[in-house]
Amino acid sequence: MAVETCTRQEEPVAGRVWTVRLDPYGRLSAGTVRLSCTRPACPDQRLPGGAAGRKAAVEHINLHLAHIRAGGGPRGEAWCACRAADCSWHTPDPVGGPRGGNRSAPETARCGGPVTLTVYAERAGRLWRIAEMCARCAAATPDCRVLATAAPPARTTPAGTDRQTPTPAATARAGVAAVFSDHRPSPTTDASPSPATTPSPAPARVPHTRAASSRASSRAASRPAKRWGKIAQRIVPHDLEPDVLRLELIELGDAFRAYQQRPEPDLPLLAELHERKARAFGLWADVSGDDSLRHEAHRAEKAAQTTLEMHANRGGQAIGDTADGSVPVVERLLTRTQAVHARTVLDYVQAHAPHPEPEVHLAVLMLTLRAARAGAGNVTGQDLTGWLQDDAERVLQLLLDADWLRLPGSIGEVMAARPEGPVAVTVPALLPEQPRPFTFGKVTRARISGWAQRAVGDRKIRKKKATASARLLALYTAAHTRPDGRLGHAQDGGLHLDQATAFCALTPDQVAEHVELLVAADWLAEADIAGDRLRGQLTERVLPLGGLL
Repeated sequence: MAVETCTRQEEPVAGRVWTVRLDPYGRLSAGTVRLSCTRPACPDQRLPGGAAGRKAAVEHINLHLAHIRAGGGPRGEAWCACRAADCSWHTPDPVGGPRGGNRSAPETARCGGPVTLTVYAERAGRLWRIAEMCARCAAATPDCRVLATAAPPARTTPAGTDRQTPTPAATARAGVAAVFSDHRPSPTTDASPSPATTPSPAPARVPHTRAASSRASSRAASRPAKRWGKIAQRIVPHDLEPDVLRLELIELGDAFRAYQQRPEPDLPLLAELHERKARAFGLWADVSGDDSLRHEAHRAEKAAQTTLEMHANRGGQAIGDTADGSVPVVERLLTRTQAVHARTVLDYVQAHAPHPEPEVHLAVLMLTLRAARAGAGNVTGQDLTGWLQDDAERVLQLLLDADWLRLPGSIGEVMAARPEGPVAVTVPALLPEQPRPFTFGKVTRARISGWAQRAVGDRKIRKKKATASARLLALYTAAHTRPDGRLGHAQDGGLHLDQATAFCALTPDQVAEHVELLVAADWLAEADIAGDRLRGQLTERVLPLGGLL
């Protein structure tokens, strides 16, 4: 029996998947990893661990992406690779069922939308995956980034019908161009999954101001409305209801991408975008019931608050009690929140230093700031001699004997380390498996570390040949100042001497001598010790280091 070729349905093709892994190889002490790729033509590689291995893995991923782009990008006729894996990339295993088993109908029905080219990067930096998958699975997969979106395949029609085969130009107009995040606005295509395969969420009553609703309506009337868009690596569904929420999400995605193209930052504008994103994602979570959207909303709220603090920090704080422009302003090195974290580190050092020597306290402080996030940090011999001068080897030995610090080699090797080849030292108490004493992120850690380095390495204090105790006292006074530079809280009337001496490893009788040195080094403009309080004020030159109590 003859079969009309035009009535035959083309066999679907499976979405392509490339998986790149980094696994330990050989002895753990050797620090070697194996780079493997699921593509048969890619041989395994033996590489150094750490940043070198991750860099090689990223280069390997980029090589595959270049070949994919040269071959036309993602294929519109491909089946979702995530669905071929039972959507296990974003759906937890069924209770009581084996991994990769059958999923319930609502879970597999999530698939829909155009085929996208995605890259997934595991947070631990050990696994990367390139895949052709549908837009909905890409949006539902954490840490998944959409790089390009395929044009939908041309549909064939039975012979004798009046429907015409679309031309390549028409297909291009209806398709979705490759979208690279942070560089182009959201696609303006109307090509989207059919309602039969992607059920619309139930309409919900969304609280919205009358002005915002009128703005959204006027925007929709002034230009052709986009059916879908992308924001925060998520696809905004074409059928998301209510329309005012969908339009807000699409416009926000375009606004963030436009902001990234600005030659100069505008922090108030960025804070406003984050606030709008927090409200929109909160409403989106209410409509869809997706907890990850609510988590993203909370992140946006924190981002808005941090951005406003950065703006206030860049604009400066008035030195005096007035802000009428008659007094200068100060560009702070730390925001108020970062200063709170810095004081937390100082309290931790005071409580956990293994020896009551100022040199040990100083080394513990600086090494804690290097290793605060992962329990390990890079140091060089230049760092150690800058902190401890001729006592560096003795202090390192004390920390090793107390098992507070662990070195990959000998003390001599650490002292010989150059900036181009730093040594990774480990602080066991700060390893990830231990209780976490700090809650700040990597940016805050770097800012606090730089702040402490500037304080203990102050040029004028070094010229006075200040001891470790004097440098610790300088750091402590900077961390506990009000915006006008005065020491301590207003209600306390200064710093508590017992707390300052405990951190600096001093006796109360030694404080006066070190305070005089700080005054001579133009660190303190004035100082007075009365009773159990140290009162004074930072000089204008060191006000940027103030901790903003």
